[in-house]
Amino acid sequence: MSSVLIIGAGPAGLTAAYELSKLGIGSVVLEADDQVGGLSRTVNYRDYRFDIGGHRFFSKVPLINALWHEILGEDFLLRPRLSRIHYRGRFFDYPLKPLNALAGLGPLESLWVGLSYAKTKLAPAPEERSFEQWVVNRFGYRLYEIFFKTYTEKVWGMPCAEISVDWAAQRIKNLSLTEAVRNALFSKMHDRDGTLLTSLIEQFHYPRLGPGMMWERCEALVRERGSATIRGVRVERIRHRHGRVECLYGRNAAGETIEYGADHVISTMPIRDLIDALDPAPPAPVIRAANRLRYRDYLTVVLLLKRAEVFPDNWIYIHSPEVKLGRIQNYKNWSPQMVPDLSRTSLGLEYFLWDQDEEWTWPERRLIDLGMRECTLIGLIDPRDVEDGTVVRIPKAYPVYDHGYQEQLATVRRYLESITNLQLIGRNGQHRYNNQDHSMLAGVYAARNLAGGQHDVWSVNTDRDYQEETRSPRPRLVPTRVEAEPALAAERVIQAAFARLDPVALGLAVGTVGGVGLFLATAFLLLKGGPRVGPNLSLLGQYFFGFQVTWSGAVLGLIEAGIGGFAAGYVVARLRNRVLALYAVWLQRRAATKARRDLLDRV
Repeated sequence: MSSVLIIGAGPAGLTAAYELSKLGIGSVVLEADDQVGGLSRTVNYRDYRFDIGGHRFFSKVPLINALWHEILGEDFLLRPRLSRIHYRGRFFDYPLKPLNALAGLGPLESLWVGLSYAKTKLAPAPEERSFEQWVVNRFGYRLYEIFFKTYTEKVWGMPCAEISVDWAAQRIKNLSLTEAVRNALFSKMHDRDGTLLTSLIEQFHYPRLGPGMMWERCEALVRERGSATIRGVRVERIRHRHGRVECLYGRNAAGETIEYGADHVISTMPIRDLIDALDPAPPAPVIRAANRLRYRDYLTVVLLLKRAEVFPDNWIYIHSPEVKLGRIQNYKNWSPQMVPDLSRTSLGLEYFLWDQDEEWTWPERRLIDLGMRECTLIGLIDPRDVEDGTVVRIPKAYPVYDHGYQEQLATVRRYLESITNLQLIGRNGQHRYNNQDHSMLAGVYAARNLAGGQHDVWSVNTDRDYQEETRSPRPRLVPTRVEAEPALAAERVIQAAFARLDPVALGLAVGTVGGVGLFLATAFLLLKGGPRVGPNLSLLGQYFFGFQVTWSGAVLGLIEAGIGGFAAGYVVARLRNRVLALYAVWLQRRAATKARRDLLDRV
């Protein structure tokens, strides 16, 4: 039986190991940290638990939703959501609500926002190359400047004009007409997995003790099935020959170098680090391309407060430009069991940095003081309530989508495709800003490929990612053909209903039926004969010039009814196409408005 080495015990790596264990394939997961979960870990400090950022558990992929419930069972909670934007001393509902936003901005600012939006609609940017152009074309410059620019630039550390439009295209996919119609007509019906649709605005799933609980439980299940996770081993060298990885060398916490052999390797380590670890080294252009891929770093300043309630939100976006703080998590509002004492509160203050920034190397006490000072400045806490704090740093947290990343990534991918027993998955493994469910789905695909499947792990988080699951082999959790058929039938009905009618074709059809029908009706009456032939049909002479129930009238009726039918069919088709086109535009705009409401959650 083949053996598999998995680099990294985050959601992607552990999901791959879990899926392999169900397929009867053994694996060894090597994790550089002393804790599993990657960015989805939960840190425990004095029995206060906190995320590395907030992690809502939601997916459009039924397989992933089922996996979460399978792994965690009753410890998977359904939680209410509240999030707001803090901007210049005021709170705004998020997702944005027009009346609330305009009331908070005031009449003059609202007028400016309206004029800016109108200007953009009259003269939009003809080409969308950057995130800035993408958002401005949809919101107008002033609303973009207030509600998106400051926060996004805090997160990414660069002007929005330098962020590739690919980031927006991936995080907020273009809406199809089919999806727009489905959202408009079936928004209160059941989703494809049979569960009732619930708005992301209102609630979300969350593990009782934080997201790390999911991955610690997953690690335990994998171990029970005979596979292993080895923590504290950092992969430093990957020896390959003749298009295959032969072995890996990892350094443990004691400084010892250990060799690991395997038939297959699944990697979630950052692509830049992977290329640097290859032995022999790749060609110089590949190394240069990998080194040009950039990563945004992240740290959380956690404040422990002796207050039962600070604010009601799960999290708050900080758009105020006078502070470096980007977002605040209120962990007790995610799950009450994230704190050891309900009379206390823990807040996570999120700062997005480059590892070259001076704040990255500041001592813990200085960072805690910074967090207290900024939270006090914007009026969220009383510093006298803070009784302790800690700091967690996460290097390479977010792969950066600058204007050059696509070309560099393509160069690296072309080279790595020559190593046939190596698969790349996960956010850093693919240099793709995946959600947790996307990383998990890539892990499932990678595992199934080792059992004979033919899944493209790079197709996840593209326009077809949610259709891929129906093409997989069918273990217990995969949708069957019977389950998939209603959704496919709905797709066909919607597409057929909105298909464009050909005016000429419909005109010819109606004209032919009308003309031939009138000719045959006249001929039938003439052949039948009688003292008075076709008195009722003769009334059509009021509409068709010269028509009578005679053989010459039959020919004349054939011509005139054919011409009239063609004209009627042509006009009806043109009108029908125009009305449905206008209706489709309205549906798409309605669906696009809903999709854009949670734009910041995707930043």
